[in-house]
Amino acid sequence: MAQARIEPVSKFQRYRRSKQLKGMRLLRFWVPDTRSAAFKREIKREMALLRRAPEQLEATRFIEAAFDWPNL
Repeated sequence: MAQARIEPVSKFQRYRRSKQLKGMRLLRFWVPDTRSAAFKREIKREMALLRRAPEQLEATRFIEAAFDWPNL
């Protein structure tokens, strides 16, 4: 009678299981490819719109404050 072969558990499988036991789940999602020419064109377009927006200064100050937040 042949013995059942037990597959070894990989480091990633152990890591994933430990996270699951802590109540976490793996989430995968698609994001824009920041290296693509289309993405770069869209960023330039949005930057041009922002430059003309009256709330641009307020938005810039908010972003800079959020960026420097731990150092305040």
